[in-house]
Amino acid sequence: MAKVVKVIELMSQSPKSWEDAAQGAVDEASKTLRNIRSLYIKEFTVEVDNGKISNYRINAKVTFDLER
Repeated sequence: MAKVVKVIELMSQSPKSWEDAAQGAVDEASKTLRNIRSLYIKEFTVEVDNGKISNYRINAKVTFDLER
């Protein structure tokens, strides 16, 4: 039988880095989803305050296996 996965879209941010924002998305998604397989980052953006980066933001797709 073919494998079926589900994809959801999340946004996350971190004052440290895009990598930290990605890990935060996985950490939060893991609280309610099982069998996460991948995180595809669609978009990278930053928030700027007074000429300095204040937050790194990602828009990502999380892929996980459906349970039967």
